[in-house]
Amino acid sequence: MPNVHFQMPNGRPISIQRMQRALRVSETLAQVLVNRGLSTPALARRFLAAEESHEIQALTGLADVAERVLAAIGRGRRITVHGDYDVDGVCGSALLLRSLRALGGAVDWHIPRRSEGYGLRGPTVSALACRGTQMLITVDCGITAVEEVRLASHLGIETIITDHHAPRADGLLPEAVIVHPGVCGYPCPHLCGTAVAYKLAQALWACAGRDQTELERELDLVGLATVADVVPLHDENRALARAGQRAIGATTRVGLRELLLAAHLDPSRVDERAIGFGLAPRLNAVGRLHDSGPALELLITENPQRARVLAAELDRCNSARREIEQQIRIEADAQIRAAGPLPGYVLAAEGWHPGVIGIVAARLAERHCRPVVLVALHGSMGRGSARSIPTFDMLGGLRACGAHLTRYGGHRAAAGLELEREQLPGFAAAFAEHADRTLSAADLTPTERVDAVVEVGSLGIALAEELRSLAPFGHGNPPVSLMIADARVSGLQRMGGGKHLRFVVSGGGASAKAVAFNVGSPSPITEGSSITATFELQVNEWREVTEPRLLLRRLATRQALPLRSPASATSAQPLQMQLALP
Repeated sequence: MPNVHFQMPNGRPISIQRMQRALRVSETLAQVLVNRGLSTPALARRFLAAEESHEIQALTGLADVAERVLAAIGRGRRITVHGDYDVDGVCGSALLLRSLRALGGAVDWHIPRRSEGYGLRGPTVSALACRGTQMLITVDCGITAVEEVRLASHLGIETIITDHHAPRADGLLPEAVIVHPGVCGYPCPHLCGTAVAYKLAQALWACAGRDQTELERELDLVGLATVADVVPLHDENRALARAGQRAIGATTRVGLRELLLAAHLDPSRVDERAIGFGLAPRLNAVGRLHDSGPALELLITENPQRARVLAAELDRCNSARREIEQQIRIEADAQIRAAGPLPGYVLAAEGWHPGVIGIVAARLAERHCRPVVLVALHGSMGRGSARSIPTFDMLGGLRACGAHLTRYGGHRAAAGLELEREQLPGFAAAFAEHADRTLSAADLTPTERVDAVVEVGSLGIALAEELRSLAPFGHGNPPVSLMIADARVSGLQRMGGGKHLRFVVSGGGASAKAVAFNVGSPSPITEGSSITATFELQVNEWREVTEPRLLLRRLATRQALPLRSPASATSAQPLQMQLALP
């Protein structure tokens, strides 16, 4: 079995005790706050409040953009919103469409199919010019579209770029008005594309003298996209995600309410899991398999009957996407087994759906702790999706193999590419060689950060609810990882057709219910055994019963661990232990 590095808590006991007294919180929450770098009560209070926000004036040039757009609306110019086909692009496009139309704008939209490729393309610009577009506003794309913006200008189209992706490696920017938190010096540079569109809408409302509170109706889309686009959930993103979750629960948007019904979600209990596993996959699925148009229409329609039809269509597409994903994953796993251990994998097959391979690549990269590229072959060409691990720069890797590619782009964690079929063997060899050259054995070992060391007796419903004050969880703010040492296992049972386990862990005269998902066979946990492991403490609600539940994260073999009482767990040394779950 592969190994895992456990990074133990390194907070000083005196800092933990000071935090506990100042905030009047449990010792465990104080451990988590200190171990996550919130070293003073003031920093911790600020984080827990999740109210960080910045004035729109901090986004350089935004006021000038708003004046240009309002002038175009006043002159009756035809405006096209050009979005992207993922959740962020669709939500941002819907938000901007509604906002511009509320201000009286003559606005239409364009979202490319995945088969057309990501971003603003030259043929699209030409087609928009032919249909009469006079102002083009991009959402969640466009920052690298230097040649396409030049073409738009030549065809008489004024372009405004709103985006959050990385600019070109050569630093060249489109000759257009740009709204980009990273380029324009915004204090929170990692806003998602929908949040950038929201900032533009706020500037438009301010310039038009409208009541800013009217735009709070759009926070449901901002929160949805912030979670779905996996931006770091700190600073203003944390506040937007939390406010967005509340807005989803109270939304009057008929399409979103129907989507909640289709996903069997209770609006009053929407959290980051409901968004990440319920709403976002359904909004993404139709664009992955066909065309994102129905997803966008769902978010802007005011017709309840139409919304119901569209939500059902998105739900069906999501079911189909899951089936396609499962089949691709089986085939890709077989290729990995046949290839044997490699520092990075390029996997390819005829017939793989190009809209689904990115999901599979992400799953495989996480499971094997290796950078993974999946390529869907069609005719003489192949289209690929690449997903990375924290220690590997995927865009840099593709750049190093660029001689084998016809087109590529993305960022450190994820990228897309196109290549000729005959270049595939050379690309696979070059990619594996680059990964081998840049990655060490430690880079290819999963790391489990331990937020706090706890006793079983502390793992009750009160602590589970207290830890939720750290939510929303996601990129940059992962779920809390609690380590329990030398816990006794009992009551072991298979569930979910044998794929999962439920059991009880006991220690110090106390016990707690636990589950482990996708365990496989033989089970790494045995009845009566003693385990040291990390868990996520959840509030489990089932058949009107609310109780705490432990979700197994990582299981370690028994070794000489320098574990002391929870408040004195100060070792900062990563410990290598046996990983017992995939």
